[in-house]
Order: sequence, then structure tokens, then C-alpha cells
Amino acid sequence: MAVRPQKRPERPRPSIGVIGLGAFGRLIVTHLGAHFPLFGYDPAPPTALPGVTLCDLPRAASCDIVILAMPAPALGPVIAEINPHLRHGALVLDVCSVKVIPAQIMRKQLPDHVDIVGTHPMFGPQSARGGVKGLKIVICPIRGKRARSVAAFLRHELGLQAMIATPEEHDREAAMVQGLTHLIAKVLVEMEPLPRRMTTSSFDLVMRAVDMVRYDAPEVFYAIERMNPYAPDVRRRFFGLAAELAENLEKNGGASDPVEPLG
Repeated sequence: MAVRPQKRPERPRPSIGVIGLGAFGRLIVTHLGAHFPLFGYDPAPPTALPGVTLCDLPRAASCDIVILAMPAPALGPVIAEINPHLRHGALVLDVCSVKVIPAQIMRKQLPDHVDIVGTHPMFGPQSARGGVKGLKIVICPIRGKRARSVAAFLRHELGLQAMIATPEEHDREAAMVQGLTHLIAKVLVEMEPLPRRMTTSSFDLVMRAVDMVRYDAPEVFYAIERMNPYAPDVRRRFFGLAAELAENLEKNGGASDPVEPLG
């Protein structure tokens, strides 16, 4: 009589605590709820969030995986509060827009008994309205060896383009990719009202980029421009070249005579 092989008991799914339920925290739970039991904490919590057990800070911090979903300036104070509640062997991730300074904060202030992975989803709620498949996320190993398994899950289960990079590699490129985008958007918003009817395709694309970041929290802009160690050099180069171009355009003479004003 053949003996049927016994099924191995399914391993329980790790619990995830999301600390910070702002716009990005809510985006996180929307896409992870089908894969993990979720616990969420926020100082001003929503009345309800589908798929999430709203709880206090100690409960969220005692999960197997803890996601810090807040701007970089808030990391230090929150870490001080969660440290007594973190499990041995837990995995802590952040989702900050910059990586060098958050990596330093987490490496220094989180206890040695947790692993740390830095992440930066290169998108926000506006650009993820149609789903996250195909969007990019950067994974930064900080402590432990779980960064590649995090990247593999995000690729296979969520369809994200997950890239492994050091915090320094990330910030060096983000200083231009994000820093310039937010600078240009900030200036254009100050110039409103801008044309919306007689526009070119290229102008429409510019305005789409502006609309993707115009409602970001001020803390996000601060982190991108002030907490990325590579941002000041990019800013100085950009404004220097812009000033040089403006000076050249203001000069009289040159290859053609100035255009006479109408009337």
C-alpha cells in the first residue's frame, strides 16, 4: 500500500508593521495586504484602512518586518521610540527619498539584533494610481543579508523594477533625477497661472512632471534638497548654467540684432 507523502505545514507569513500611514504608507498597505498580515500605526490614524489592523506603536514595532514610512527628518525620534519593542532578527526598512543620511541614522541608532534595508520607491501615489507594475524601486543593503530577498519579492510578486545600489550610488543619481525635477517644479508652480490651452506636447509633459510632485509634503522637498549630500553641487551647477544662459540672452548685439517691440 502506497504511503502518501505528508504535506509540509505552511510557514506562517511574516507580519509587517507600517509606521506612518500618510499618503505613502497607505500606498504601501494597498499593495502588501494580499501578501502579509499588516499592522499600522500613525499618530493621527485613519478611522479605518482595509486590510490593516490599526494598533499602537509598540504592536507595530514588534512585527517581523517594520517599515518606517515617514520623511527622513522624523527617522531619529521614531527609532528612539520603537527600539525597545523590536524583535531579535526583525527586518527594518525605510522608504525615504534620500539614502545616505537615513542609512547612517539607522545603522547607528537601531539595535544590532535587527537587519536593515534601505528602500526608495522611485514613484509616489500620483504616479502609482494605475498600479505599481513596471515602476522602479532602489534597494540599499545596510545591515544583514536580506536585501536581495526583498528585491526578489518586489520583482516577482509586485512586478517592480528593483535595483540594488549603495546609499551613495543612490544619492549621487537622485541629486539630479529628483533634485532637478523638484527644483523646476517649485519654480514653475510659483509662476502660475501657466498656459493650459495653447500648449505643445513637450510643455504638457513638463506640466505632467510638475503635477506629479506639486502635492508632495514640504518635508519631502526638504529631504531631497537638504539631506542629499550631493544635491548642493547639482543645484549650484544648474543655477550657474542658468545664470550664464540668462546673461548671454540679455546681452545686446551678437549674431542677430534685437527684435524691435511691436507698436
